[in-house]
Amino acid sequence: MSRDLTAAKRYARALYEASKEKNSVNTVVEDWKTVLSLIQEQPDLETLLNSPNIDTSAKTGLLKQIFAGSLSDLALNTLVLLVERKRSELIPAVYEQFVKIANEASGRADATVYSAMALSEEEATAIAARFTNLTGKAIHVTNIVDSSLLGGIKVRIGDKLYDGSLSGKLERMEKVLEVTQAL
Repeated sequence: MSRDLTAAKRYARALYEASKEKNSVNTVVEDWKTVLSLIQEQPDLETLLNSPNIDTSAKTGLLKQIFAGSLSDLALNTLVLLVERKRSELIPAVYEQFVKIANEASGRADATVYSAMALSEEEATAIAARFTNLTGKAIHVTNIVDSSLLGGIKVRIGDKLYDGSLSGKLERMEKVLEVTQAL
């Protein structure tokens, strides 16, 4: 595990504990989504935050100016802390780890479903129900269309990948045939 991931987990754990104490976990998740979407929409902001040539107080002042009134104090203070400690590159990783911790604590999980075509609402609901039974967690489905899949779906929940795609089945069949031909 890299040092950056370890640090991101520590910041996320501290943020989770503080937000849990204030009953504001969902608010903090939404606040960090706002921060990340702004950083993705404005790449210059990310460049500015990561630049060693810009004074830290100028960076934190800008963040406070941008997000004053739109973020909870807890989310803003954590963001400022990361910048002050010259760890702004960890912002996306802290968010990911925070969401993992929050989901784990509440018995939820996010599932990314890759399919050849967009899923209907009924299909997404059926997949969520199936994986809720499998994992024991409430599943939230996000669908990504992947035209390289010939059919079927791939579902990623955390570190696990459930591959029910036609291309995945063909690859597994090919491996079996290679092994049996080698004997």
